[in-house]
Amino acid sequence: MGIATVNPATGETLRTFDELSDEEVEERLARAAAAFGVHRRTGFGERAALLERAAEVLEAEQDAAARMITMEMGKPLGAARAEAAKCVKAMRWYARHAEDELADEEPRPADVEDSGASRAFVRYRPLGPVLAVMPWNFPLWQVVRFAAPALMAGNVGLLKHASNVPQTALYLEDVFRRAGYPDGCFQTLLIGARRIEGVLRDPRIAAATLTGSEPAGRSVASIAGDEIMKTVLELGGSDPFLVLPSADLDGAVSTAVTARVQNTGQSCIAAKRFIVHSDVYDDFAARFTQEMAALTVGDPLAEGTDVGPLASEQGRADLEELVEDAVSLGARTLCGGRRPVRLEAGWYYEPTVLADITPTMRIHREEAFGPVATLYRVSGLDEAIKVANDTAFGLSSNAWTRDEAEQERLVADLEAGGVYFNGMTASHPGMPFGGTKRSGYGRELAGHGLREFCNATTVWYGAR
Repeated sequence: MGIATVNPATGETLRTFDELSDEEVEERLARAAAAFGVHRRTGFGERAALLERAAEVLEAEQDAAARMITMEMGKPLGAARAEAAKCVKAMRWYARHAEDELADEEPRPADVEDSGASRAFVRYRPLGPVLAVMPWNFPLWQVVRFAAPALMAGNVGLLKHASNVPQTALYLEDVFRRAGYPDGCFQTLLIGARRIEGVLRDPRIAAATLTGSEPAGRSVASIAGDEIMKTVLELGGSDPFLVLPSADLDGAVSTAVTARVQNTGQSCIAAKRFIVHSDVYDDFAARFTQEMAALTVGDPLAEGTDVGPLASEQGRADLEELVEDAVSLGARTLCGGRRPVRLEAGWYYEPTVLADITPTMRIHREEAFGPVATLYRVSGLDEAIKVANDTAFGLSSNAWTRDEAEQERLVADLEAGGVYFNGMTASHPGMPFGGTKRSGYGRELAGHGLREFCNATTVWYGAR
């Protein structure tokens, strides 16, 4: 299909877009390089004023932006509104806090003296044009959480968005333009995946960030490594959700449902593997299954819809293959496991709970990107940690326990970029976000995200 908006609720192609020519890509790269030469010399006050205006533009158009992304990738309209609001929040957070986060750092006085300096400090300077390769599942948020810190640090951005959300990509460019950013500070590249390498290898690109699949991350990292270019990668996740005997079971069940089906289950940080102590397993499994089965699946534009369509036909087919493989190898389907009979058009799949998962099943090793949960029964904390870590991924984790000793043990031993107790994993502008193992490297958000694309420059003065 190429670059196109295809409504996941109906399968209807709404708009198609031509790729940029090589000459048009060259023009945008030249504009980015020129814009960086100017933007890098602006002060934090000027940058903050621009970002605050961008937040105002998006806030005023929140409902229209939400409807656009629902039509492009299928998330329920309420979730789309929340995504737009979160972007506004992040823009304002960076506008108001970036200057403090990037303030000059003073070494210990003893180290300054020992180095023979009369004065020394570290200054964070921008790198240049940053290429962002972004996914469709949070088409506004994924971009803003790269763009806001990059622009506040003095960098400029080039966006290669997923090919199924071109209207969102163009809209974001327009938001920054209408906010008053100079020409070239933020641009969208409507190109196919095969042309990413050419852009990455352009000497005007200083760094790259990617959120997406493991194969995509491996490709970008390989090219960037060959070019000796800084990258940040946020890849897949198969996050564990541990429920131990001291848990508030009411809270654990309701949060587990939300954590699994947020964005129709198409979230890297969605809880996917539910690891439950045998003392509470039967109760949790019964209640969790009942609530998953009761979710409303349907038109994502309709108020009250809990679960919309998968974003693509291929995505649904991939999910079906994982479920079919698990069932063929002995998994029990507690609910779901099929396409909704009443929804013939669109790429819908019922909320599904699978039990009796074993390591031989693909779903034990691979990320299920859709509303499918897997249940594991464990006999104690040691086994829970072993099962939680038995994955190639390490994005985040959830644990429900009120036992402080268990909490300390889980912080020490869970192999993940985050450990969330008695609540749901969520990204927040003021806290670093990222993973370990095959979930990627580097951090987004907070001051960590600002400094990823900065040159930490040591400034040293000798005797005066």
